[in-house]
Amino acid sequence: MKFLLVFDFDHTIVDENSDTWIVKCAPEKKLPNGLRNSYRPGHWTEYMGRVFVYLGDNGVKEDEMKRTMTTIPFTTGMVDLLGFIGENKELFDCIIVSDSNTVFIDWILKAADFHKVFDEVFTNPAAFSSTGYLTVQNFHAHHCAKCPKNLCKRKVLKEFLDKQLERGVSYTQIVYIGDGGNDVCPVMFLKKNDIAMPRQGYALEKKISQLAQDLSPVECSVLVWSSAADIMSYLKVLIKE
Repeated sequence: MKFLLVFDFDHTIVDENSDTWIVKCAPEKKLPNGLRNSYRPGHWTEYMGRVFVYLGDNGVKEDEMKRTMTTIPFTTGMVDLLGFIGENKELFDCIIVSDSNTVFIDWILKAADFHKVFDEVFTNPAAFSSTGYLTVQNFHAHHCAKCPKNLCKRKVLKEFLDKQLERGVSYTQIVYIGDGGNDVCPVMFLKKNDIAMPRQGYALEKKISQLAQDLSPVECSVLVWSSAADIMSYLKVLIKE
């Protein structure tokens, strides 16, 4: 009897986008227009690479970035939810699949002492170079036309489940908690017994209801949440069953 919880990070665990939060470190807390307008759809990681170069060029150091990132607020109820999951780790395996980066997620989870709640974090690898600039790379290469170039969350989830099966671990149910358009692909991979939990008012909820209108609904159950307390209520029912 084990459940797999799959979390997105930005606008799910934290109530902001970690990649745009870092702009608070920039001169006047904003980016030049030329840089802001250089983003191309599907190429967010390359764009963030340019943002990190700009911050480095302006003398923004690692400790300042870390201080800024650890002030990002958690979503309402999330601190209690992660505490609850941490107390029930024998029932829950818990992973993050995110388009953020390893440095940001690591800083934020460790500052709040939540890093032990998660078994694995799948996100874009980042590191500081010898010159003190933050660098970021694409998580992997894939052939999914629906997803951004650097990350197909369905592929990550499928590979994780395959690896767990090789270790003899299978799950009673997968609970997928997210908010964004790039969460649609993994949600469409979920089976009848699984559950997708889209955040109310965000892109994932809208896209799931659009799929239902287009008569190609997702196979799994759908439960919308607005506070992480809604997720905790569901998990409490789940473990009582």
